Amino acid sequence: MKKLIMILIAVATLQVSAQDQKREMKKQRMTSRMDYSPEETAQLQSKKLTLKLDLNSKQQKEVSDLFLEQAKLRQSQKETYLESKAKEENKTFSKEDRFKMANARLDQQIEMKKKMKDILSAEQYEKWDKMSERRQHKGKRHGMRSKNKKEGMHQQKAKQ
Repeated sequence: MKKLIMILIAVATLQVSAQDQKREMKKQRMTSRMDYSPEETAQLQSKKLTLKLDLNSKQQKEVSDLFLEQAKLRQSQKETYLESKAKEENKTFSKEDRFKMANARLDQQIEMKKKMKDILSAEQYEKWDKMSERRQHKGKRHGMRSKNKKEGMHQQKAKQ
């Protein structure tokens, strides 16, 4: 019985240690991303998109300018957020503030889509749109699992 308890304590200790390491690694990745200036971020993003969509030089320049504009906007929003957080430490945003932020973010996404549609060819835009959808839904996998389960059930019922 004592051995079992010691084994359980050892396993629990290892689990906590592994979680701490995982958090630390995630924190390091986040800080390394924040080290880039808006210009560097825009340049990296535009080069990645050039590789994926085979952009010509004109498109690459326009996309780079668009990404630079977005990166500067994100940087200013981040600085504003950090300043407000420093002034009022335990401030939570009101429902109206959250609504305004979500609405502004969606407006920016709509504007981005319009600009990308003007810059890219039809097939490039379609490919970019699919890439964007995958990136947005990357963290929402649990909803997909339940949907897939339902589809699987429907298929099984159809077979019977």
